[in-house]
Amino acid sequence: MSVSLKGDKEIEHVPSIRRKTLRVNLNEHIYGTFAEIGAGQETVRNFFRAGGASGTIAKAMSAYDKDFSDAIYGIEDDQRYVTESRLKKMLRYEVELIEDRLSRKKHPDKLFFSYANTVATIDFAKKFKGHGWVGIRYQLDSLEDYNEIILHIRFHQKDPKLQQETLGILGVNLIYGAFYMYDQPKELLKSLYDHLDRYQVEIDMINFSGPRFMYVDNRLMSLQLVKNGMTDAVMFGADGFNVLPAQVLYKKNILALRGSFRPVTKVNMDMLERSYEMFTKENKVEEENTQVIFEITLSNLRAEGKIDERDFLDRAELLCSLGQIVMISNFQEYYKVVDYFSRFTKNRMGIAMGITNLIDIFDEKYYRDLSGGILEAFGKLFFRDMKIYLYPFVNQDTKEVMDSNNLKVHPRMKELYKFFKYNGKVVDIENYDEKILNIFSRKVLAMLANQEEGWEDMLPNGIAELIKEHRLFGYTRRRVPQKNK
Repeated sequence: MSVSLKGDKEIEHVPSIRRKTLRVNLNEHIYGTFAEIGAGQETVRNFFRAGGASGTIAKAMSAYDKDFSDAIYGIEDDQRYVTESRLKKMLRYEVELIEDRLSRKKHPDKLFFSYANTVATIDFAKKFKGHGWVGIRYQLDSLEDYNEIILHIRFHQKDPKLQQETLGILGVNLIYGAFYMYDQPKELLKSLYDHLDRYQVEIDMINFSGPRFMYVDNRLMSLQLVKNGMTDAVMFGADGFNVLPAQVLYKKNILALRGSFRPVTKVNMDMLERSYEMFTKENKVEEENTQVIFEITLSNLRAEGKIDERDFLDRAELLCSLGQIVMISNFQEYYKVVDYFSRFTKNRMGIAMGITNLIDIFDEKYYRDLSGGILEAFGKLFFRDMKIYLYPFVNQDTKEVMDSNNLKVHPRMKELYKFFKYNGKVVDIENYDEKILNIFSRKVLAMLANQEEGWEDMLPNGIAELIKEHRLFGYTRRRVPQKNK
């Protein structure tokens, strides 16, 4: 059963693939090349079929043979072909070729573009469903620099012919959106699924760049991918650009820290640093092959009702300033996070969390949709080589420090909890800073809102200055009452 990303009324107003290609073809200014590797020439085929393509298509090619492809675009350092680097080389090479071969004096109003994809479709054994990189480099004004939209896709269909057709439709949507929806990037993103469904293809990374996208925050575009159901998880780096999860996590030891980070506090960083010290001392864990991930769930972003994009960007800005890779996911349950990481690595994993998070893990209500209930979830959570690093909690009423030895789970879960604890799957974080255990993000936010003093001391170095400088989380400068004259 297919699940559409659009409502019925919205679908009625979506132009057909033929109408999209015809509108591009009949625009006398749009002119460029198509270079497609690995799945035929499915995108350009739609433009040829629509009619009027002679004024749009300068060249269509498929550099399918590896030697020919290398001769045209050069050899990649990793000698792979389905990579972002390969796609960018294709886009730039083809644009430079147009600029070199066509006179700007003769064609002053032409808007040049190059569309490219490099794809691996499903293999004969049907174990690897396939993936690919798709992009367009194009002008919206002949006197402007080029814009670029690059995305990564994962195929879900099990037939190579269907995958090729899906790629062709996606390519048309991208080209049409690039020229006619560039001023509405969120709508452009949604339009990539026109006449497609999530069961056919997944988009797990996208980046916009160029003069017309100067004010597009790619982290926000990442959020849209998860929010719109186009993928389950996305990542972005310290530079604010989206990164491909497979590239970040492939064959890595992974230490993940889930939280609201609203804002990131000294407790968050102490939890990370102490768990990192313990994790990297484990057998089979090499520090140089360890990747730290800060994860925010969509349910956390919806904690106040609907997703506040400004609030999301405030959190993202602070985490990026600390040099962290951030993951936004649709995984409320921890076992789904571990299952997701397991797609990319078989190496040891760790999750750092607080007491309340661990208690939630042992709450049966989160696993009612599983036929095997909590036992199935725990089988998935701890099946892999994974440990939970537990940060202590101070009871604000009794001042008692809680850890793995005195936390209270539901009576029915006691024996299950003991089993995992005494088998070394749950370990207490050591050498934590006792002086900061009373710091909570919600307390910092309350002090910020009430313009109270002292919240700055609860945050890592440099974070308070960023909050003040960029007025994050609704920060306003404290008013100093004036004395009566």
